[in-house]
Amino acid sequence: MFDTLQDRLAATFKSLRGKGRLTDADIDATTREIRIALLEADVALPVVKEFVSHVRDRAKGAELSKVLNPTQQIVKIVNEELIAILGGQERQIRFAPAPGPTVIMLAGLQGAGKTTLAGKLGHWLSEQGRSPMLVAADLQRPNAVEQLRIVGERAGVPVHAPQPGNGVGDPVEVARGSLEEARRGLHDVVVVDTAGRLGVDEEMMAQARDIKAAIAPDETLFVVDAMIGQDAVNTARAFEEGVGIDAVALSKLDGDARGGAALSIARVLGKPIMFASNGEQLTDFDLFHPDRMASRILGMGDMLTLIEQAEKAFDEEQARASAEKLLAGNGEFGLQDFLDQLKQLRTMGPLTKIFGMLPGAGGQMKEALDNLDEREVDHLEAIILSMTPAERADVGILNGSRRARIARGAGVTVHDVNSLVNRFVDARRMMQSMGPVMGMGGGARRPRPPKTERSSLAMDRSAKKGRGKKGRKKKGTGQQVPAQLAGGVQNPFAQAGPARPGAQAGDFELPGELRGMFDG
Repeated sequence: MFDTLQDRLAATFKSLRGKGRLTDADIDATTREIRIALLEADVALPVVKEFVSHVRDRAKGAELSKVLNPTQQIVKIVNEELIAILGGQERQIRFAPAPGPTVIMLAGLQGAGKTTLAGKLGHWLSEQGRSPMLVAADLQRPNAVEQLRIVGERAGVPVHAPQPGNGVGDPVEVARGSLEEARRGLHDVVVVDTAGRLGVDEEMMAQARDIKAAIAPDETLFVVDAMIGQDAVNTARAFEEGVGIDAVALSKLDGDARGGAALSIARVLGKPIMFASNGEQLTDFDLFHPDRMASRILGMGDMLTLIEQAEKAFDEEQARASAEKLLAGNGEFGLQDFLDQLKQLRTMGPLTKIFGMLPGAGGQMKEALDNLDEREVDHLEAIILSMTPAERADVGILNGSRRARIARGAGVTVHDVNSLVNRFVDARRMMQSMGPVMGMGGGARRPRPPKTERSSLAMDRSAKKGRGKKGRKKKGTGQQVPAQLAGGVQNPFAQAGPARPGAQAGDFELPGELRGMFDG
């Protein structure tokens, strides 16, 4: 959503590189470009004026740090101001004292994503150790009650829906009765999904006020579609004046709109953004972190969110066992281990989204991510699944006939199979060489590949010139594996073929390869 803004800001900062000091003219030109970038991103004009004024004043009045160069100082100032307009720090739910329950009311226009967000919020609360219950108080929109039932079933959260909806029933009575139902069912959080309209009108506001008066919610969340631009700010202001809201929940942050509403709404309303939904899955939902969002806008990645998602997706014991096998050498880490790690990686979401959280995921890397076809990773999995367990455990036994059989089974070419195997062997050999440095593998000497793997490597060497003892010192021969991979990491999908994206995906989630990405 913030790609355009990210590109404009990156180009602005790039123009400052190499300057030993910044003149007033440089600062004025830079803030002018920042102003244009924010306006093009559909940020509200009052917010833009305030933001640019703060950046200019701080840049002209600040003593440049002895550590940071002038460009880095400007980036630091812009980052801090972005965090400020996004709310400063994350806002937690104010839970009611025991015995509760805590009541959360969702309000917003029709189509903003309230019902889907209710399911995601219920799922998120369950992961936090809570016992939530969803309430179907939207009795106006056709099939809204049924939709909430389906969403609640997917999320594993019970739904209180005593009325059929479709214009039948009293939403105020449904909301009021949900509190007693929650107490009987021992639910400590109640999430009330209310009706919306295509536009702001008095009937909707009156109903929302009546529901709020009946249930006295601990949190009133205004759900806003982040893709509708400046109208989101106007609608939020109308709800604040007509009903009163405590915080904002942004939906559809994964869209391709300009995203200015997300940068404007917290500052204009003076209300924090509490949650953000950035995908279709129930897990694509979390607390909104202003500092992480600012970091992503400036192209500095979002490693904390990436780590948190990895902790949820990866089995800690399995990951530790795989890492020990890989770093210890002796060829114990096989393609089955790689496939298991790749499957866990893909549970975190699309690879483009995962790699987009890495620092520096812009420029050529961004273009490569945009061109990434997830089906190519499916081809990589098909190649591995077409192998026998013995072949996955020891790729050294893969002779020509075996590779031809695997290619037929996976529906790919023999070249694709060779590419996967060669890249896997090279990556594993590089990681094994790092084992002694990381305290694994026992000694400082580089572990020698197993005999079967050496024979496979010998087959590969016969097809490449310059390899052998002298080839190790030649640039680009393939023997300097770390340098070769580091160059590939900068643009992990530059080469065609289904094996390349998957190989890099596997590299990414392994501890050593993750560090290699940062070095690249």
